[in-house]
Amino acid sequence: MDISVVIVNYNVKYFLEQCILSVIAASTKLDVEIIVVDNTSSDGSCKMLQQKYPAIKLIANTENVGFSKANNQGVEIAKGKYVLILNPDTVVAEDTLEHMFKFAKLKSNFGIIGAKLIDGSGNFLPESKRGIPTPRVSFNKLFGVSKTQTGKYYANHISENETGVVDVLVGAFMFIKKTVYKEVGGFDEDYFMYGEDIDLSYKTLNKGYQNYYYHNTQVIHYKGESTKKDIKYLKYFLGAMKIFYRKHFTLNVLYDTVMSLGIQVWYLSKFFKFRFNSGHKVSDYSRLLYLGEDKVLLSNLKKNYKTVSNSNFVEVDEIKELIQKNDVELVVFDNQSISNKQLISAIANLKNENVAFKIRPASTNFLIGSFCSVNRGEVEVFE
Repeated sequence: MDISVVIVNYNVKYFLEQCILSVIAASTKLDVEIIVVDNTSSDGSCKMLQQKYPAIKLIANTENVGFSKANNQGVEIAKGKYVLILNPDTVVAEDTLEHMFKFAKLKSNFGIIGAKLIDGSGNFLPESKRGIPTPRVSFNKLFGVSKTQTGKYYANHISENETGVVDVLVGAFMFIKKTVYKEVGGFDEDYFMYGEDIDLSYKTLNKGYQNYYYHNTQVIHYKGESTKKDIKYLKYFLGAMKIFYRKHFTLNVLYDTVMSLGIQVWYLSKFFKFRFNSGHKVSDYSRLLYLGEDKVLLSNLKKNYKTVSNSNFVEVDEIKELIQKNDVELVVFDNQSISNKQLISAIANLKNENVAFKIRPASTNFLIGSFCSVNRGEVEVFE
């Protein structure tokens, strides 16, 4: 088997289904299996998988064991030569897996390969490529003291549109040989959530492998879905940072105290940001452009939105004209007639048009959208 795609799910049923559909569409030229590890969701995720996607291997945990352990469970039963660790709030293009597979064959000493990630608004996610967050780099990134050190945090030695060697890749999308994953011990289960991707990247580097950021395929990562960005999230992240520095950068009492205080300052800055950030909602918008061919869906949209214009999928410049001509606030892409690769590219190229986006996954009765990567997105279900 070529690739095992491991997805850890927790209460994001609709995003999970969209992710699965995109992986299935990307698997036509390769031998691929999908493994979902569910951390005791209460939203019917397991029932949906069993009824609609019985070929998927499902591990239904009876307790939430965390991201690290759940991924290790999935990789343990994986039969693929390569493993793709993939978040459920992602959408891959039809050629993403093929790109990864071919690139991996060219790099005999690769550890992990990551892709170019964008959020639901089309903005590039800088964590797609990162450096090791050493105490010095992290301090300068937090307080903006040195642009040189800040640049190292996000691996700015290469641009978002350039493939190259980086230190750290994000856990939302990590392509790795199963043998390498097992060699480095997989994800460290001391991390319940967050930090485990940095740790895994660091372990592959210490074994002499090279990690790569690969820009030639784009993947949507809604980011706000797998975990709600709230105070609980901050506490998990705070704990992960402490674990990472304790494991890899402990020096002396004075130094460790300074680092601990720095982490607490970071925590407080994020705490107030989340506490007072009301964010945006996709549902605030009323003037919609539907790009697709489903007359039933179009009829439903006209019931729910004040103004609805529609068109078949056209070139980006033409979509921009439609947006401006109709004063559009929300664009809906219908994956029933538009490929994931087309809509991902369009969203990235329309990111400056001041519009929100929703996607209708193929053969489903719902829309998914996310205005920004801080707040959770929205799901709109049609009867």
